Amino acid sequence: MSNVRTILPPQAAEIDEFERESVRFQAGEWDPNEFIGYRTSRGVYGQRQADEQMIRIKVPLGILSADQMDVVGDIAEKYTGMGRAHLTTRENFQIHFTKLDDVATIMRDLADAGLTTREACGNTVRNVTGAPLAGVCPREPFDTTPYAVAYARHFLRHPVTQKLPRKFKTSFSCCDQDDAISGIHDLGFVPMVVDGVRGFRMTVGGGTAIFQRVALLLSEFVPMTEFLKVSEAVLRVFNQCDELRVNRQRARLKFHVHKVGIDVFRQEVEDELAKPWAQDWHPIENENEPEQIATALGPIDDGRELTGVASSPTDSVGFTRWVKSNVVPQKQEGFRAVTVKVPVGNLSPTHLREVAKLSRTYAAGEVRTTPQQNLVLRWVREDRLPQVHAALVELGLGNRANVLTDVTSCPGTDSCKLGVTGSMQLAERLPDEIADLEDEVLGGLHIKISGCPNGCGQHHIADIGLEGASTKVGSVTLPCYHLYLGGEYTGGEVTSGDGETLIGARAGIRLPAKNVPDAVRLILLAYRQDRNPDEDFRPFVDRMGPQFFKDILAELMVTPVLGPDTVHFFQDFGRDTLFQVERGEGECMV
Repeated sequence: MSNVRTILPPQAAEIDEFERESVRFQAGEWDPNEFIGYRTSRGVYGQRQADEQMIRIKVPLGILSADQMDVVGDIAEKYTGMGRAHLTTRENFQIHFTKLDDVATIMRDLADAGLTTREACGNTVRNVTGAPLAGVCPREPFDTTPYAVAYARHFLRHPVTQKLPRKFKTSFSCCDQDDAISGIHDLGFVPMVVDGVRGFRMTVGGGTAIFQRVALLLSEFVPMTEFLKVSEAVLRVFNQCDELRVNRQRARLKFHVHKVGIDVFRQEVEDELAKPWAQDWHPIENENEPEQIATALGPIDDGRELTGVASSPTDSVGFTRWVKSNVVPQKQEGFRAVTVKVPVGNLSPTHLREVAKLSRTYAAGEVRTTPQQNLVLRWVREDRLPQVHAALVELGLGNRANVLTDVTSCPGTDSCKLGVTGSMQLAERLPDEIADLEDEVLGGLHIKISGCPNGCGQHHIADIGLEGASTKVGSVTLPCYHLYLGGEYTGGEVTSGDGETLIGARAGIRLPAKNVPDAVRLILLAYRQDRNPDEDFRPFVDRMGPQFFKDILAELMVTPVLGPDTVHFFQDFGRDTLFQVERGEGECMV
C-alpha cells in the first residue's frame, strides 16, 4: 500500500494463534473467563448482544493514513451489521457487531494496512493518545511524535505490561495547553525545554470512573534520555502492586498513588530505578528517528482538485463560522489544520473513504483522530479551505466542531455490556434541542454523556456532564441521568484550550432521561442570564452553588408514575419498549 506508516508492527503469527485459539474456545477447550483475558489483550470485547464482538483498532497518537482509513471503511462495510466505525475518546476506532469467526480475517486486513488490535483492550498499556496538532502546533517546544512513538513501541508486547493489575492509559500533549488531557491519565507527558534540553513534565495517577482524580505531578522535568526508563519504572511499580489485584474495581494506578501519596510513590519509582534492569538501560540515541511517522512528511500537494464539488463562497456566513470554530493556523506558514466534526463519533464506510480521498487531495494523505471523537486534516493550504468546506458539507460533515452542539458520547446500551442508558441516542437528539442557543457566551461550552459511571464519554470533565443511571418507580424502571457541572479540560477552540483539567461537581440532581434536553436548556439559559461579565462556567457553578440548580430544575427532577400519558418516560431514547437495566460483567477486569 502507498503511504503506509506502521507505528505498531502487526505480527502474522499472533493472528494465526488467535484464529487457532478461537476455534479451540468454540470447541469448549478454553475456560470462558480465561479466554476473555486472552481475547481482550488482542483487542476484542464481547458485546451485550450474545455472539457479537467489538474489535478495537489501535490508532497510536490518533495517526491514520488515507489508505488505512479506506481499510477501516471496508471492514465496517463487510463485517458489521451496523455499517459504521465508531471513534472513541481514546482516539481508537471500534467496529461493533462482528462475529468471532471473522475476527482473524479482520486482523489480517488491518495488518496489511499497518494496523493492529494488540493490547487495545485488557489489562495492558492501552492506546497512547497524542495531540492532534503535534508537529504543526505554533506553541509546541518540539514535536513529541517520535518520542510518543518510541513509548508506544517499547511497551507493546513488553513482558512487564501483559497482565497489569488493570488497564493503563497514557497521553502525550504537544504544548502547555495539554490538549491530550494528561490530567485524567495514568501517565501523562507535556513537553518542555529546560536549558536547551528537551524533556517532559510527567504526571501520574489520573482517572475518572467511580474514583475521579486529577493526575499528580511525578516530575517537573525528565530529560529525553530518561523518560522511557522512568516510564518503565512507573509501570514496574504498578505491576508489583499485587494488593490491587484483590479488588479489580479498585485496581487502577490512581488508587495506589492517592493511597500512599505522591511523595511515597516518587520514592517507589526511585527505588525501582536503582535496580539492575535500569542500570543497563540504553537511552534513545536518535531523537529524530527515521520513522517519525507523520510530522516530517510535510505537505503533499500535487495540484489535484476534487471533482463535482463547488467551492464555498469565502464570504458566506456558514463558511466564515466554520473557519472560526474548525480551523487553526499551523506553525508552517500558509497551512491550516481543519477539524472535521463527526456526530457522536460514528462514520459510515462512505464517510471513511471520502475523508480519505479528501486527505489525499488536500491534507498530505493523513488524518488524525481526536479525544473529542472528531478528525483533523493537517497541511491544508489556506487557499484550499473553501473546497475542503464544500466537500465536507456535501458529505454531511461540515458542521462546527468543539462547540456547544458537538456532544461527546460513549456507545452506551447500543453495544456495551456495562451500559445502563442509551447515551448515544441522547447525544444524537440533544444538539437539535439546543442549537438555537449557540452564541458567543454558550458556544464554547462542552457537553459529554456516558451511559454508566465508568465515564468513557468523559462526562466528568465536561461543563455539563451526564451519567446514565436508573431508578425504580413501583414495579417498573425509569432511565435517568446524574448531572455533573463545571468540569474543565483542554478541548477549547478546535483542539486545545487553557491547559487545566478539573473534575465536575456531582450536583445531586437525577433527571428522567426524557427531561434531560429541557434541563440542559434551562442550565444554559440561566448561565447566560445570571453570569457576571466575562465569568466562565466553572466559576459560575461554584458561585451559584448546588441549590440554585436544584431550584431551577425542580420540576424536571420529579419522577413520573407510569400511565398512558407518561409511558414515554419509561422508554429510553431510540427505544419503543419499557426500559430495563441489562448489565453484564465488565471484561477488562477479567
